[in-house]
Amino acid sequence: MKVDDLKKGTRILQANGWEADLLDSKKGTTRLAKVYGIYTECGSIYAHNIVKYKDTDGYWKSDVEYSKSQLDCKQLNDSMGF
Repeated sequence: MKVDDLKKGTRILQANGWEADLLDSKKGTTRLAKVYGIYTECGSIYAHNIVKYKDTDGYWKSDVEYSKSQLDCKQLNDSMGF
């Protein structure tokens, strides 16, 4: 599934291992999410950090696909050491 197709309310898993709930249904390089990490916070996350999502049956799916702009953003972040 494309990251841009993930809807508001979807539970996701980020590359750092933290879970989050998407708070928007927008497309692009960033998404708004409620992140459950050391603290629970709301804010923007990079779309390329989404590695899994929960489907309607409650199972984690890892068939995440990124757009060209999201992959370009990832490459830029990686080159800067983020």
